[in-house]
Amino acid sequence: MALMHEPTAPYQSAQDALRVLETVARYTTGVTDAELARETQLGTERLTSLLLMLRREGYVEQVTDGAYVTGAALGRLGAAQGHEEALRDHLQRTLNRLRDSVGAAVYLSRYVDGEVKVTQYADGPATPAVHEWVDFRYSAHATAVGKSLLTQLDHNGRRDHLARHKMARLTSKTITSDKLLLSRLAAQPPTVPVLDLQEYAIGTVCAAVPITAGSSVGCLALSLPVEHAHRLRQAADALNRNAAPVLLSLAI
Repeated sequence: MALMHEPTAPYQSAQDALRVLETVARYTTGVTDAELARETQLGTERLTSLLLMLRREGYVEQVTDGAYVTGAALGRLGAAQGHEEALRDHLQRTLNRLRDSVGAAVYLSRYVDGEVKVTQYADGPATPAVHEWVDFRYSAHATAVGKSLLTQLDHNGRRDHLARHKMARLTSKTITSDKLLLSRLAAQPPTVPVLDLQEYAIGTVCAAVPITAGSSVGCLALSLPVEHAHRLRQAADALNRNAAPVLLSLAI
């Protein structure tokens, strides 16, 4: 289990959750919250919050005497056979919960072999997904997903991507200057969501936050119809606060 260190709250939560989970896994007959607090050196309030999240995700279970043991979800993700399918199913359930809690379509994206790839998403009648009218692989300069992934590359990686994909003007708000885009990417703090304010498509606003586990570059994003743009920053902050379960799943 490994996470890339980043100075963001979701990373810290995921790191702390891993410490709790690894401690629970060492006690095959169960471990009390008092023992967990002593071994992990986490405060009571922090530990309680993490245990709630781990129980909700199915990573730990509480037995009759109140002690904690590893849950069924951890067993499924830890198995070599069927790991990818189990991970995809678990992530989908997590994305569905995120969609409902933030009130927006939610997307999981990775940077794979030099390309932007949306690997999973959760939408619904009240939270429609953005219409992919231009392939996301070719529009990283205009999307929150693409820009979030590019911020996690080094300068040469960003230049290489832009050299391979012409920065087409998709709307009147699209940045088409590689110099301007590169300067904005370099100045983007990792703790602040990346926004797309109708740069990819008129009528849609988006936000994305980084979720890089190990050496794999990824991000979590959401989209809203422009009439809900007033909710974007609040929804983006909620997405950022609740990114830890996704990070944790990718790290296990």
